[in-house]
Amino acid sequence: MENLPSILTPDLGLLFWMLLAFLVVFVGLGFFAFPTIIATVTKRKLYIDESLSKANEASERLLHIKQEGEALLQEAREQQAKIMKEAAAARDAIVEQAQEKAHEESSRIISEAKKQIEMEKEGAIREIRSQVAELSVQVAEKILCEHLSNDKSQMDMINRLLDEVSQKEYKE
Repeated sequence: MENLPSILTPDLGLLFWMLLAFLVVFVGLGFFAFPTIIATVTKRKLYIDESLSKANEASERLLHIKQEGEALLQEAREQQAKIMKEAAAARDAIVEQAQEKAHEESSRIISEAKKQIEMEKEGAIREIRSQVAELSVQVAEKILCEHLSNDKSQMDMINRLLDEVSQKEYKE
């Protein structure tokens, strides 16, 4: 072991002084550095715990907000369905009302048209009667003129008419 370098086999004095330096540094660190490190680590732990608690709280709030949002959406859907039903009912009522009004209007127009047709029919009948009467008078006039063109036929006609009138008087 004599050939080994001195670094691998330190002297007892060197070991003593190294141990003493280590203890001084360790005690110095214990008084000054470790409390600061422990305080910083404790502070960091509190910050992390607080952040986790805030994150949990935020998660709960988010869940609550999500539930409220779903409830609001459901309520909005129900309101929409209600409004759609009301709109459909109003539309049906308006359509029905328009149909009734159209039916009444068509009945009125048909009634007026029937009245107008009846009036035109009566006017046409009056006109036809007037024309028939006029034609009858013209035909009778022509027949009378033709039959009564001579004196003998005029006398025969007068006698025949007097006979008819006298026979009617006897019957009554």
